[in-house]
Amino acid sequence: MKKTRILVIDDDVHSTRMVKLTLERTGRYEVWPLNNPAGALDAARQCKPDLILLDICMPGTEGSEVAFQLRTDKEFERIPVVFLTALVSEREAVSDGTPVGAFHFIAKPPRLQRLITCIERNLEMAPMTNQLPTETSS
Repeated sequence: MKKTRILVIDDDVHSTRMVKLTLERTGRYEVWPLNNPAGALDAARQCKPDLILLDICMPGTEGSEVAFQLRTDKEFERIPVVFLTALVSEREAVSDGTPVGAFHFIAKPPRLQRLITCIERNLEMAPMTNQLPTETSS
């Protein structure tokens, strides 16, 4: 069985380590941690992720900037990106189930079942979501 490959981008080594250990313990995921957001595109090219978990607030390069870089690269434009962040509470992250912009959020620290549910839902919806709006000419 092929494992789902997940790239976790967070400047906090403890956070990436915990997500890696937690998800890999299930036997369903291969997790690639990255603690330098500036190297996100290179890491994504090397990892070839099925999904990306991305912190929002990071020094030097914000998560929103990383997400934009990924979305504007043809190789990654359809890869689901989920913001994993302490900026929202668990209640706020799941209040109505709709993404903000083209992205879903999950609150830190994530509970395993909620994280898995979010990952699986985003993988199922990947062909329909996670795209930046396209400009239309008038």
